[in-house]
Amino acid sequence: MRLIVGLGNPGREYDQTPHNMGFWALDRLAARANISVRLREAKSLVGRGELGGHAVILAKPQTFMNLSGAAVRMLMEKYDCDPAEMIVLVDEVDLPWGRLRIREHGSAGTHNGMRSVVQAVGTEFIRVRMGVGPEKVWGELRDYVLRPMDRDERQIADEMAGKAAEAVELILAEGVSKAMTRFNGRISSDGQASE
Repeated sequence: MRLIVGLGNPGREYDQTPHNMGFWALDRLAARANISVRLREAKSLVGRGELGGHAVILAKPQTFMNLSGAAVRMLMEKYDCDPAEMIVLVDEVDLPWGRLRIREHGSAGTHNGMRSVVQAVGTEFIRVRMGVGPEKVWGELRDYVLRPMDRDERQIADEMAGKAAEAVELILAEGVSKAMTRFNGRISSDGQASE
């Protein structure tokens, strides 16, 4: 069983914000796999299905971003899943817009949602980070990631969510190293990653 978690904030007011990229990517993955993510379990919206030859649980914690770890821990316990069997989809202000970065493990960086997950389950899980970094100096990063995206950002976000979904499919089918080689970088207009 593989657990795939998209981090974000519940509520309509957060739908179009950079901080909800994890939800965007999980929704894209669910649509591609024809999995409905609507069951309420473990403080999350959950869908079950198959992807890349694996039984998967797709989950969107409903605890708000900074408390995501509690829901993730509950999901792992409910489905008897080890951290190494989990993939987390998350926004990343330390990467520029349009850049994907896949890592097998590591620290939470500056992301409070990831910090919550790391505190709850440790660091040994795969993460697909999606760049939403501001192009210019911004006041409070909290205000930046919780504001509605503009039209250009939404277009990049939509493309990036699709590529993140493809990256998860490749991780499941051929392994994380193959996905890192293909997707770590900026998403170009032809859909390929480049540094």
